[in-house]
Parts: sequence; structure tokens; C-alpha cells
Amino acid sequence: MVIVEGSSIKWHLFSDMLHEIDLTRANLNLFVLFETIMLEGSVSRAAARLRMSPSAVSHGLGRLRRLLNDPLFLKHPKGVVPTARAAELAGPIADILARVRTVVAGAERFDPSLSARRFTIGAPDGVSAIVLPPLFSAIARIAPGIDLAERTLRPQDTFSLLDARVADIVVGPVIADTPARFDCVSLYQEDFVIGMRAGHALAQQMTLEAYCAAAHLLVSAAGDPQGLVDDVLQSRSLCRRVAFVTPTFMLALAILSETDLVAALPRRFAEKQCGRFGLVVVEAPLPLGTYSIAAFAPKVAMADAGVAWLHGMLVNGAREFVRCPGKTGQPRSRADRLPTAR
Repeated sequence: MVIVEGSSIKWHLFSDMLHEIDLTRANLNLFVLFETIMLEGSVSRAAARLRMSPSAVSHGLGRLRRLLNDPLFLKHPKGVVPTARAAELAGPIADILARVRTVVAGAERFDPSLSARRFTIGAPDGVSAIVLPPLFSAIARIAPGIDLAERTLRPQDTFSLLDARVADIVVGPVIADTPARFDCVSLYQEDFVIGMRAGHALAQQMTLEAYCAAAHLLVSAAGDPQGLVDDVLQSRSLCRRVAFVTPTFMLALAILSETDLVAALPRRFAEKQCGRFGLVVVEAPLPLGTYSIAAFAPKVAMADAGVAWLHGMLVNGAREFVRCPGKTGQPRSRADRLPTAR
């Protein structure tokens, strides 16, 4: 027993020992059930995912409510929503399950050439279109039995997806004040160019005045018509008209190819994808800033040899792409580049 000076502290330690929870009541499967309901937002969908009957899930949820002394999930027209207590517990429970999964995964040596595991990577499509094709090609060569799935995400969902184990790794913009429980490795720097159809008037002469007068397309997963460009323009007492909002960059390219809209696009994404849609890119008429793209993973999950291997493949592949773009199909020389208006 650890002896701590101070009668008050001693009493609290002793009291905690007396009231220690009987762990025989805490079936680990109940935490898996909790995690799945959090993910699905529905008892029936959680039952289908767990291959259980809805009544069995409801019974398990009742046991969990008694164990944690909270309703945990409240009925909603579209399913259930977590209580404040459930939201607080989501992270710690995800951490517990991640550690257990790591122990189980560690019982068998991970051999990528023989493994048949499926991994999920979360990323915005403007990032996944850059890092995932070369990653999949590399894995197909050296680990043909491993499958990948992509989960499109908004940057604000990064940590919730990792906590809920919906994604093994997330790739996206660096987030300030990343919680210490996550590993964050910078991959590359990104900035913006302006994309439009070939023959667009702005492709011949890009001025700040003409840019502000144009009809703009904005990529926003949430449908918000206000973006980074608007913040930059407002700082200069300028504004623009956002005529169309779409949730993904790939859809944006299709729309740009058939309209007179213009859009700010990540440079690496534009250089890799715009030529397929007959689009040209020009430099922005004002600085739109730069940002870093990073790979995120729970530190406890990195103890899983499979996740650590995938993380290494992703990081090394992305950095190799940045150093040697020609190896992944990006134009090698200036003469080979995509149509670019100046």
C-alpha cells in the first residue's frame, strides 16, 4: 500500500479502496456494445453491426446503464443520441478497447505479406486523392491480402473517428492543441491555386478585381458558404459571390469543367487531378496561406504492429511522393505539366 502524508488524503485513498468497483460486473462486451451504439446512433443498426438481435442489444444496454448509473443514450427520431455522461465516457472507453485490441493483436505476429486484415483511413477527399492511390499500389505489391477502406471526414471529426475506432489512421490538416493521446506526424505543406475550365476569361488575365467579380465554387463538407478565401478577402475589405457549394473536391472538378465557376483548390490535388477534367490552374491573385497535412493515430493503437506498419507505409509513401512526384504519376518536368494558365 502506498502511504501518503495527510490524514484527509489517507482517508480518501482508503475510501476509494473500500468502494472499488467489482469488475466481475463489467463485461468487456458491454463496452464494445457502447462503442457500436455511439458509432451507429441507433440500437437496431448497432444490433445489425454486432450480429445480435435488437432485444439482446437493449438488454445489454440496460446492464450498462445500471453499471454506469446513467441513461447513456436517449431516444431520437433518427435513433438515439448520447447523454453528456456518455460523451465523456466515449474517449476513455475507446482507449480501453484499443489497449485490449492491441493485446489481442500482439498475440499473433503481424506479417504484412500474409495478413488478410482490413484497415480504414479517414481523410478529406482533397487529401485522400493524393496519398491513398500510391499507398494502395504499394500495399498491393507487398501485402496483397490486406484491404483498405477510406472514410471521408471533416477535420473537426478527426479525433472522434479515431476514438470510436471508425478509422485506424486519419490524414488531414494539422490541428492546433492535438490531445497528447494522439500521434501526429507532418507529411507535407499545401497551399492553394485557382482552378477553372480551359478557355475561361480569368485563365488569360487574373486580376484581384476580376477574381472578386467572378462566380465562385466553394468546397465545404458542412455546406457552409463561408470559407478561408472569404476570411482573406474580408481582411482586405473585399468580398466575393459563392454561387455553388459542394461537399467534395472531386465533384467540384466535374462542376468546374462544365460551368464558368472558379474555385480555390489545394495545389497538389489540382496538379494531379485537374488535367483529367480539362481544367487549368492559375496562381491566386493574393496570398491564401499555407497549411500542413499530417497523419494522426492513437498512441495506444500504434502498439498494434499492423497499425504501426500501415502508418509507416503511409508516412513514407507521402513523403516520397513529395520528394519525387514523378514516381507516382505526377508530371516530371515543366514541359510535361498539366495545362496551366499564367
